[in-house]
Amino acid sequence: MSNLSELKVGLTGRFPCSYLENEEEQLIMLMDPENNSQKNYAALIEIGFRRSGEQVYRPHCPTCEGCESLRINSERFVLSKSQKRLLNKNKHFTIVQSNKVKETYYPLYERYINQIYRDGVMYPASLEQFESFIRCSWVNIIFLEVYDGEKLISVSVTDQLLSETAQSWSAFYCFYDPDYQAHSLGKYAVLQQLQLAKKYNINYLYLGYYIQNCQKMNYKNQFNPHQRFIKQQWIDFD
Repeated sequence: MSNLSELKVGLTGRFPCSYLENEEEQLIMLMDPENNSQKNYAALIEIGFRRSGEQVYRPHCPTCEGCESLRINSERFVLSKSQKRLLNKNKHFTIVQSNKVKETYYPLYERYINQIYRDGVMYPASLEQFESFIRCSWVNIIFLEVYDGEKLISVSVTDQLLSETAQSWSAFYCFYDPDYQAHSLGKYAVLQQLQLAKKYNINYLYLGYYIQNCQKMNYKNQFNPHQRFIKQQWIDFD
């Protein structure tokens, strides 16, 4: 593996934060990610980086440290009572694994973005935006599909990572049928990823950034025990 200190990064300008009002966002971006990410991404995600499409970034905001990378050890994870109830509620759903993007994905993604995230930066959805956001040439991706009978209702995009010290997955994104919001498919998807990670001896599942003051992001601390990357070190939370 290349020495991470030798990798070149750049700093974006400041722009309004997508998650917290009255805050400005700024990102450290990995330069030349197509050549540097395949062998380094597993190590980069361990120090707070994340991908969006082909790009690799980490928040470096001028006045805020609200974004904390969160990961779960699949072997140590313990289901809560509410999570057990959720699995039982959704037990009639079928889980299918795929390693490629299917034509049925975009219509589901479009409904999800246009109905649930109308206030987000990805609204309105487009096929071009979907392709550039989801696809990545330098990482192996698993797609976990959830079906209600023959109807596709959810897709979880999961990156597979391998480093010198661990095998990990990154829960990159999940989109689902807005008609099924009562089934908490985002949380359900994480539970399915954790079950498979344990089955396949995957050490960690990374959930992206936990943001305490953002309702859309703070659900992640319901998966316990977990670790959060704070002040350049992983801290345990029970």
